Amino acid sequence: MKRYLSVFILGLAVACNNASDKETATTDSSSMDHMHDAGAMGNVPDLPPVPDGASVYFKNITEGATVKSPLKIEMGANVIKVDTAGPVIEGVGHHHLIIDGTDSIPAGVIVPKDSTHIHFGKGQTETEIALSPGMHKLTIQFADGLHRSYGDKMAATVHVKVE
Repeated sequence: MKRYLSVFILGLAVACNNASDKETATTDSSSMDHMHDAGAMGNVPDLPPVPDGASVYFKNITEGATVKSPLKIEMGANVIKVDTAGPVIEGVGHHHLIIDGTDSIPAGVIVPKDSTHIHFGKGQTETEIALSPGMHKLTIQFADGLHRSYGDKMAATVHVKVE
C-alpha cells in the first residue's frame, strides 16, 4: 500500500509542479519539491494528528465583509505551528488559500496547486490577491509538510463582496 501511495504522491508532485500559479510573487513555487523527494524515496510518513484545540482563521476578514481589490489577507493558526513545507512534523503545517472553491479538502488529500489553490509553503501568513467585483468564497486550508490537508478541522471559510 505504501508503494502505491508513494507512486501516487510522486505523480501529483509532478502534476502540481507543472500547474500555473498567478500568485508566484507571494507564494512558494518550489514547495512541492519536498513531496517529490519523499515520494521518490518511498518513505511517506502518516498524516500527523491535529492537536486538540487547533484551528485556523482569517485575522482581518469577517464573514460577509465588503472589501476592495486587491485584498490583503492575514491568516492565523491556534495551537499548531506555522512553518515551511518539507518535513512532516507533528503539530506543524502551513496555509493554503482556496479561492471560490470548496469549504475544505478531505484529511490526507494533497492540496492541488493551481489558480484556485494557492500554496504558502514558505510559512507565509499573509498575502494580497486581486479579485473581480462580486461575491467570492475564501477558504484557508492547513496542511502538513507534504501539502496533505488536515481536513475540515483545520479549515476556515468566509464569503466576501468585492466592490
